[in-house]
Amino acid sequence: MSTLAGYFSYAVTIFLLVAGLFIIIARGNLIKKMVGLGIFQTSVYLLYIAPGKLVGGTAPIIAPGFHVYSNPLPHVLILTAIVVGVATLALGLALAVRIHEAYGSIEEDEILEQDNADAGSKERGG
Repeated sequence: MSTLAGYFSYAVTIFLLVAGLFIIIARGNLIKKMVGLGIFQTSVYLLYIAPGKLVGGTAPIIAPGFHVYSNPLPHVLILTAIVVGVATLALGLALAVRIHEAYGSIEEDEILEQDNADAGSKERGG
């Protein structure tokens, strides 16, 4: 049972990865797609953080009596990934606002219908 509990973080990671990917693919609302992207990014964070912490490990400061150290590199990489994720989300929200101003909707189907209608009227010379 303890070996199964050791893989719990990976099960949560896989669940979040699949849920985020499903939301990105299945939803037509641009805001919902960005929420799915955020969930997907969180699963990647967990994938890197989970093996970075060792049970019984200490900070990598050499001291007498400590022989097991945790690797700080995954935590540093995840901090960078979080900053990139926030910037990506901010850009996505700004684009969603701009798309809403231009098309009056953030639903992917309605935006594509308007684009197809505009392309058809330009072909007819209108």
